[in-house]
Amino acid sequence: MPVEVILPKVDMDMESGQISRWYAKDGDSVSKGQLLFEIETDKAAMEVDAPSSGILRDVKAQEGTTVPVGQAVAWIYAEGEAYGAAAPAEAKAEKPAAVEEVKPAVQLVETAPAKPVPVAAEATNGVRATPLARRIAREAGIDLASLKGSGPKGRIQKKDVESGVAHTAKPSAPVHSPVVQGVDAPLHAVWLREGNGSGRAPLVLIHGFGSDLNSWRPMLGVGTLDNPILAVDLPGHGGSAHTIPDDLDGIASLVEQTIAACHAGPIVLVGHSLGGAIATEIAARSNLDIRALTLIAPAGLGPEINGAFLSGFVRARTEASLVAWMKQLVQDERLLTKPFVKATLAQSQDVALRDAQQLVADRFFADGTQVFDIRQSLGNLAIPVRVIFGAADRVIPAAHAAGLPGEIAVHLFAGTGHMPQLERREKIMRILREVSQSVR
Repeated sequence: MPVEVILPKVDMDMESGQISRWYAKDGDSVSKGQLLFEIETDKAAMEVDAPSSGILRDVKAQEGTTVPVGQAVAWIYAEGEAYGAAAPAEAKAEKPAAVEEVKPAVQLVETAPAKPVPVAAEATNGVRATPLARRIAREAGIDLASLKGSGPKGRIQKKDVESGVAHTAKPSAPVHSPVVQGVDAPLHAVWLREGNGSGRAPLVLIHGFGSDLNSWRPMLGVGTLDNPILAVDLPGHGGSAHTIPDDLDGIASLVEQTIAACHAGPIVLVGHSLGGAIATEIAARSNLDIRALTLIAPAGLGPEINGAFLSGFVRARTEASLVAWMKQLVQDERLLTKPFVKATLAQSQDVALRDAQQLVADRFFADGTQVFDIRQSLGNLAIPVRVIFGAADRVIPAAHAAGLPGEIAVHLFAGTGHMPQLERREKIMRILREVSQSVR
């Protein structure tokens, strides 16, 4: 007999809950105790485990659906058990063999399975926040300690984190490193991490078209690196000026000057999409002490590019139109979290910013074509180079990685779109850790 999966009562006052995410889909094999789905209420984000092992069938409640407490959301059939078009009536009426284990983002202590414990925000490292607020902050790469809570006793709530994400999308004062005295950085740059004092070369991160330096924060939220981390906003992006140089070398020169103003010494350079092309040109100029280069879905390796995405993204002004184009960036649309969308939407309201980005698109991706080529520059480099692509990239074809010199390491991730640093963040962090540890 199939085991019923119900929406459990995780709060004393809870009458219903919204399924925010499924971690398994209809037809998947699941094991007892495996994370199955996530519930969101006004007070918490809760994770529900599979009550038994078998095949997940008849998923009735999709993501975003609000379900009454106790209602069946799916059934689990034993391996080899006969399966019909719908769960049998007996299974629907049958009580589950055991109450699903509910694991809150901050662990709660339950006195008895049948008597749910009220959800409470707990303090971690002196910061009081609801579990849902913690999860959203973790996904957005936001430090909870930097936020002011609006809840009881200063508790940080969901709306506080979303407000913080929107704030990080706005330009802040440029960072000037004391290492190089008296030199102003021409572009906006921020030290995202200070490092652990190991003396390793800083990582310098350069974002892609239509983004800004804050786009790296989710990746940095899943692991640690010993290196200091500097991120730079390209011209016409984030907090940098809206003046766009005439050619790629002009942009490379501005980024190079900004890095030099913030740090003197060896660096590891990392670039995504357009930022990958810029990073390559900076390395080819040989003015900085660059020890290694990592390119994520880099532009400039072939003429093809999704011109419809570029123009549609720049024109989008509403959340609905923006999300429609943002879906082109990733294979797993669940990664387009509300904070991510809200931060991008906040930028779309800056008409001058979007006008500058339209100029970038017209100048460097005219007629939906990449009008520059970095292959020769890349082939002439004498430093370690890694190139990372998602096999399902719908903006720049992964096939552009073909034909690179043999000494360049190419990483191709299946089921991944244009943003491997978001979709495969743990693996990208591991690659960056390996690169940083290999240089002196």
